[in-house]
This record gives sequence, structure tokens and C-alpha cells, in this order.
Amino acid sequence: MIKAQGLVRDFGRRRAVDGVSFEVDKGTVLGFLGPNGAGKTTTIRMVAGFLPPTSGIVEVKGINVASDPVRAQKNIGYMPETTPLYEDMTVSGFLRFIAEVRGFSGSERERRVDRAVERCFLQPVAGQTIDTLSKGYRQRTCLAQALLHDPDILLLDEPTEGLDPNQKQVVRDMIREMASERVIMLSTHVLEEVEAICTRAIIISAGKVVADDTPAALKTRSNQYNAVTFSAEGEGIVPALEQLPNIGKIETIDDGKIVAFPKSGESIAADILAAAQQNHWTVSDIKVDEGRLDDVFRQITTTEDAGEKEVAV
Repeated sequence: MIKAQGLVRDFGRRRAVDGVSFEVDKGTVLGFLGPNGAGKTTTIRMVAGFLPPTSGIVEVKGINVASDPVRAQKNIGYMPETTPLYEDMTVSGFLRFIAEVRGFSGSERERRVDRAVERCFLQPVAGQTIDTLSKGYRQRTCLAQALLHDPDILLLDEPTEGLDPNQKQVVRDMIREMASERVIMLSTHVLEEVEAICTRAIIISAGKVVADDTPAALKTRSNQYNAVTFSAEGEGIVPALEQLPNIGKIETIDDGKIVAFPKSGESIAADILAAAQQNHWTVSDIKVDEGRLDDVFRQITTTEDAGEKEVAV
């Protein structure tokens, strides 16, 4: 549903996005990750048709966003990082206004407004003016306006920013519920959010795509992947473990537990248990690390960003 080819965006002499390409199919929740200034928001704005690329092409459902923005945007619901809200309007009044801009009127407009209010749990504040809303309710109002026309593609820039844990869970559940028939692309710096709801993650650094995979696959690139933490009693444990061919490093942590790291991400738990049986050690509290997305994010973006500075957009 989304196809981006060679997207470039320059701001004066600075290149914010540098040759970004990707395709996203229906049913995908794509997390678009990157450090501040990496080009996340700029890319989403180009996909939404709010910012023309310096070069490259974006298509949504086969429609060129740059050459036919009105038709393309009928298929897109866009929640920018900061949505321009009319402070003196009520929540319902604002949503009616957006619905009319989208071409809905009469009973159809009211039906869509009521549905958006319900989906985003805005009933308690529907009659309040926007200037009285908490940050959480303002975010939900922004999300509601993106859902009014029931788009096939949702672009969400930091959708849970400012929400409390319960509100975040509500929004995440909504995204999961809507994902099967749509493309949902969300820009976020919250790695927990990517692990919780995304089926795919793209990491962008210095304006370039540096990783593109499922969150689970990305975690296998972590230095912690398949590390084994355990308690053990016996003689010569650490020297014996250091002789095992697939173990690269052994550490002892504060509580006396041992952490064994594989050389190249291999599974080493069975090797450790076999050594324990052979040497008559007592082993307990075994935990195998699944890898850590924050580890991978830091490794990739620190390497790729070394020596480069980007526009903070």
C-alpha cells in the first residue's frame, strides 16, 4: 500500500533524508525508529503529502503522492507530532469541522464523529473546548481526526506521547485492532512501543535506512542475545565454562550469578547444562536473554551517526 523509492529531502545545504526506500503491505504495523534529527518526521511528512521530496517517489495504493496529492490523501489518515487544534472549539465541534473538510455532511458526518469519539474514548470530554483538555485527551483528539474517514493507511507521529500507562495501552489496543485491514506506520522513540505492537521496524539514522526487519529478528543482533544468566555451585565453574567452544565471555554479577555470552549468538544453554552435569555442579535460576532492542538501536545508530550531524526534524 505504501511504496517509497529513493526519497531525498534537503533543507538548504543540509540533507535530512538521504535515499530512503521501503514498501509496506496491508496488515503491517511499521515502527519507524531513529534518534532525534534522523529524518523520521520528515519521511512521514513526505509519505503524507505534506512535504514534497527533493527527489524520489512516494506512492500510496498506486497513487503518486506528489503528482496527485488530493486523491492520495483520501486514503491517508495523518496524525502529526503536533496537530493544529482549534482551542476554542469543542472536541465534537472540531471533529465535525474536519469531517466537513473531508466531504461528509448530515447524518453521515454525525455517524463518523460519533464513531471516532467512541473509538478514541473521548465521550467524557466531547463537549469540552480543546483548550481545557489534558495532554492525553488532546492526543486522542488528534488520533480521532485521523480516523474520521476510515483510511486504509494511518501515519502516526509519536501517537502515545504524553499519555499515562493506561491510556497508552488503550491506544496500543486500538492500533492492533485496526491493523489487519490497514497499513499503520508510526514514528516513535519508545522502543517498548515497537516491541508491543509493531510487526516490522525500520531504523533510520543520519537520514538513511540502517535496519529493516521484525522486532524479534532485530533483537538477535543484540550483544545480549542468547546470553545465559544462572546461579551455580561447584568447583572450577568459570575456568571450565571458558573452555567451551561457543562461549565468548563470562561475567560474574553483583548477586553472585554468572552470565555467559555466546561468541556469535549461538544457543549455549545446552552446553552449560551438559558441563554442569559432567562436573557435578548445581545449577539454578537459568535465564536465556532474548536480546534487547535498545541495545541494537544504540549499536546501529551510534555507528551510523558517528561524525555526522543532521537537521532536527
